[in-house]
Amino acid sequence: MRPSRPAVHPVEAPPPPPAAAAQAQAQGQGEGEGVAHPRGVRMKDPPGAPGTPAGLGLRLAQAFFAAAALAVMASTNDFPSVSAFSYLVAAAILQCLWSLSLAFVDIYALLVKRSLRNARAVCIFTIGDGITGTLTLGAACASAGITVLIGNDLNICAENHCASFETATAMAFISWFALAPSCILNFWSMASR
Repeated sequence: MRPSRPAVHPVEAPPPPPAAAAQAQAQGQGEGEGVAHPRGVRMKDPPGAPGTPAGLGLRLAQAFFAAAALAVMASTNDFPSVSAFSYLVAAAILQCLWSLSLAFVDIYALLVKRSLRNARAVCIFTIGDGITGTLTLGAACASAGITVLIGNDLNICAENHCASFETATAMAFISWFALAPSCILNFWSMASR
């Protein structure tokens, strides 16, 4: 049994619009050589990417929740006695500084209407988001483990500030959840180059 083969017929490209044909002839190109596209035309940045209003919103949310975790944890007087809580404070400080610095970069980019799709800038944003995100998630997980140990296993919440520890841990997790979209968008933007 012989399978049938489809017939392929060549199709000519549609003629370019009159203005494009005149421009191509002015540049010395023939009719079939294509049309020159204007330089500097780029795709729109995806929402949440650096230099967009949504990206600025994500950065401000990251900084706000990291600062809230830092403030709540620092309001207790016994957090330095547990290394996981000290780690949370250090990670929250780093997260807050990183997010605020990138928020200022986003504000500048929005004010001057500049795109931040430079390969080096995207690479720096991706690496920075990856490092701070890993540190923040690790600190939040460690603090959550110690909070569960103090509250549920040892039952010594009366002697400690369990509510403050839980609130600071929750704020650190929320800060990480606000960081995750930025990190994923930056990594995707870097990988798609």
